Amino acid sequence: MNRLIVLAFLLITLSGCASMSPYSISEGTLENHLRDSIADFDRQQLQAGSPLSLSLSDADITLGPDGRDVAVIDVTGQVAVNALMTRLPVDVKLKVEGAPVYDSKEKAVYIRRLQLLDSSVESPFFKGDLKPVTDTVMRAVAQLLETVPVYRLDESDYRQRMFGMVPMDIRVAPGRLEFIMAE
Repeated sequence: MNRLIVLAFLLITLSGCASMSPYSISEGTLENHLRDSIADFDRQQLQAGSPLSLSLSDADITLGPDGRDVAVIDVTGQVAVNALMTRLPVDVKLKVEGAPVYDSKEKAVYIRRLQLLDSSVESPFFKGDLKPVTDTVMRAVAQLLETVPVYRLDESDYRQRMFGMVPMDIRVAPGRLEFIMAE
């Protein structure tokens, strides 16, 4: 009889564990969070007196293309230098690839180890070879993505707060990031 009770308990426990799916974040959620984070970052920089402003008109994130553990980010936006009462805009299109990394201390997801896949820089003020400008913009984007998360756990959400309290890691799946228990 005791064995039957123990077996029933194990079956219930295992079926409960099997039905638990990891918490996941969709590409759309990441895109919205990235847009909001960039807007907040730009606002903070302008308030601090930075002459550089940054705006995103479009952000497209693809997770796990070709079964790889990477995120591909297509961004379209504008970088502008505000100098001498003049605004000098530069339209930027970048396609970068990097590894999503979860920082448990910050409870946030960052994109690290970036590689430039494609770029385009256009401005009415620049003519000719824009490679130096593209390289500078790429370094700025890489630095930005190192410091601005593409996602941060929402501490007001009970489920996300609980995930933040245990050792977690992320796994890239096609179309989403999944939070899993750290090994």
